[in-house]
Amino acid sequence: MIQKRWIIAPPASKDHLYRFRGMSPFLAQILINRGYNDPKDAQKFLYSKDITYNPYDMPDMEKAVKRIQRAIHSGEKIIIYGDFDADGVTSTTLMMQALQALGANVKPYIPHRVDEGYGLNTPALLKLAKAGVSLVITVDCGIRSLEEVAQGTAAGLDIIITDHHSLGPELPDAYAVINCKRPGYPEPMLAGVGVAFKLVQALIMAERTHKQNGHGKYAGVPLHDLFDLVALGTVADLMPLNHLENRVLVRRGLEVLNQAKRPGIRALLEVAGIQPGKVTATTIGFALGPRINAAGRLDHAMIAYRLLAAKTIEEAHKWANKLQELNIRRQDITRTAQQEISAQVTIDDQDNIPLIFAAHDGLLPGVVGLVAGRLTEEYFRPAVVMEKGDTESRASCRSIPQFDITSALDQCADLLVRHGGHALAAGFTIMNENITALQKRLTQMAHESLSGQTLSPTLDIDLEVDIHSLSETLAHELTLLEPCGNGNPPPVFMCRNVHVADYRTVGKDSKHLKLRISRASQPPLDAIAFGFGDWVSQMPERIDIAFHLEINEWNGRRTLQANIQDIRPAES
Repeated sequence: MIQKRWIIAPPASKDHLYRFRGMSPFLAQILINRGYNDPKDAQKFLYSKDITYNPYDMPDMEKAVKRIQRAIHSGEKIIIYGDFDADGVTSTTLMMQALQALGANVKPYIPHRVDEGYGLNTPALLKLAKAGVSLVITVDCGIRSLEEVAQGTAAGLDIIITDHHSLGPELPDAYAVINCKRPGYPEPMLAGVGVAFKLVQALIMAERTHKQNGHGKYAGVPLHDLFDLVALGTVADLMPLNHLENRVLVRRGLEVLNQAKRPGIRALLEVAGIQPGKVTATTIGFALGPRINAAGRLDHAMIAYRLLAAKTIEEAHKWANKLQELNIRRQDITRTAQQEISAQVTIDDQDNIPLIFAAHDGLLPGVVGLVAGRLTEEYFRPAVVMEKGDTESRASCRSIPQFDITSALDQCADLLVRHGGHALAAGFTIMNENITALQKRLTQMAHESLSGQTLSPTLDIDLEVDIHSLSETLAHELTLLEPCGNGNPPPVFMCRNVHVADYRTVGKDSKHLKLRISRASQPPLDAIAFGFGDWVSQMPERIDIAFHLEINEWNGRRTLQANIQDIRPAES
């Protein structure tokens, strides 16, 4: 495991901390570290539950709503065209549930990852038009599908784009384009399911007004019933949870998820071994999201859609068990591929290679991104993992903060069929005859960019504390920061020179470490260190620890626990 560089946030002054009344100085320091220097802003961050922005602030929203209303009232055939990841599946489910409740003649369509690829594709649109569909609403895709939209429109389709991905130089010539990144909307970092939710919110507002104007009593879908889907997609797609609207949507979504009224959610929790009431954003990120994503990675995302749309628990169990099987396969395939590629990187090379470039025959396209991410985490180097085809190949890339992988691909555009992404994650398609040239060019660029730098991951620490100041009261107070995730990570504490009273390995293959940390005049502090099993052969008597503070519940017993993020020997 690569040793991390610990970066401790500068402590705020006592006068500054004193302004944050009603909370401990620990929580006040954490909020200041996250940029909430004003106590009023901090209170809003901690407690706000309002949906913050008007959906009609998004360009084209009114136009889209009127077109959908017309389609509903005239019984037109509507298709919800989604994506195969968790964000796309939850977006599709949300739009389907809302439009069905409003009486629409609507069906879902999610492309197959291997057979059709990401986003809109022309053959599918032409087939839908031929089948009598007149309105296609995309969710979590379409913002860069200029040619496909043009051909679908020419075939007689009205296409409404709802997406959250970055805008291209030109917008597709669709009937309406709803994207939170278009100028005018104050929150540009919604997930695809967040944008779909805003469209449903606007549609319900319009339908309510329509009913109130003499057309009978409004009987639409309660927005509250959709929050669980919004939380799932937002967290699984790694949207920033320091953005207020995402935070509000996920917080309300967690309340609904923990009730587990949706049969698909209840069944998914059962196969994941999670009790209703115990779901957090971390649960979504590490347990629920990967299972939903497994469908599109190894089979068809419609399996995940059918789970979330299931009407009965019996039907939901069928699809949840299928997702469980797929997720276990996905883990095995990813682990095997990572081991095979890691074996090609010799110990002598690890300090010298500027970039990992691996072309693997037979690697499933649904796991290349996962493998690339694991390699980047293991070696702290940019990684390109390619699924080789007969004439052209597709790859996923993951990178480190010191190397913008999408910018590098931009400079290699002459070798690529298509590419896209952002600084830390990207993908591309390439003709096979250009692979060697691309590998050479990317490796050279990484060498020039990273040469002379100390390449090691960093660990941001919120504050240094005394081991004796840790308590269940503090751990409970820290739950006010939830939901935690991307942009709002769980706080990290640091304790120096602690005494290890006891330690042992636990878990499969003894990969993890269980410790007890001495505390004078107090019971020892329990600690768990996932992935640190190798320390059992070299554990010093005294160590420094960086950790999350949490309450561990096991067999009805609650204990204070340090979830260790890193260990280093204490300085003598």
